Amino acid sequence: MANLAREKFATQVNSEILASVRDLAQSEGRQLQALVDEALADLIEKRKQNRPRAHVLAAYQASHEKFGPLYQKLAK
Repeated sequence: MANLAREKFATQVNSEILASVRDLAQSEGRQLQALVDEALADLIEKRKQNRPRAHVLAAYQASHEKFGPLYQKLAK
């Protein structure tokens, strides 16, 4: 993703999702295109790896360390 060339494209998005993304961009002081770039890059990385992202796996492992015995009881 090092190529900084930009290309315009058009698509349609669910209006509620678009409104939420616009609100998020505004609250973060970022441009809408920056969030779209981030979301697309995240999707590509997630699909390439076909496994949980590192921070997701770390959160799961921390949860399992803390609540492992509870999870075992709930599984029974």
